[in-house]
Amino acid sequence: MSAAATAQASGSCLCGGVRYRFGGELGPIMVCHCSRCRKANGSAFQATSPVAKVDFQLQSGQELLAEYESSPGVFRVFCRICASPLYSRRTATPDVLRLRIGSLDTPVASRPALHIFTASKAEWHDIHGDAPQYAEGPTQVPLPDQHR
Repeated sequence: MSAAATAQASGSCLCGGVRYRFGGELGPIMVCHCSRCRKANGSAFQATSPVAKVDFQLQSGQELLAEYESSPGVFRVFCRICASPLYSRRTATPDVLRLRIGSLDTPVASRPALHIFTASKAEWHDIHGDAPQYAEGPTQVPLPDQHR
């Protein structure tokens, strides 16, 4: 699926208790290297894509969802059984979810569009590829036209 694709995609958590479908356009894939994202994922980074909330449909597992407010107005949503991160939501942009690309079961052909918070990246990880890198976050995260 490319960043501009509108094909149906599906995703789930590790235990399979939470399943979702997504029928809209993936925004640009952002790779965040900040310490909060590294801790939340137990990895060197987190890959997300902004998506329209209206295009996201939970198929099963609503009762398994939990969320954590990791910073003011930013809520990380995950399965409370297996702890798989699924998406985040922000009170400042209620119509947009930041979908965790790793939770998709459907293959994604897109490549990262940008790396953010590279000044705080894990010292043991090297960033490869030609996607732009931002020491902090860009002043405005690029979103598909329908999400603005």
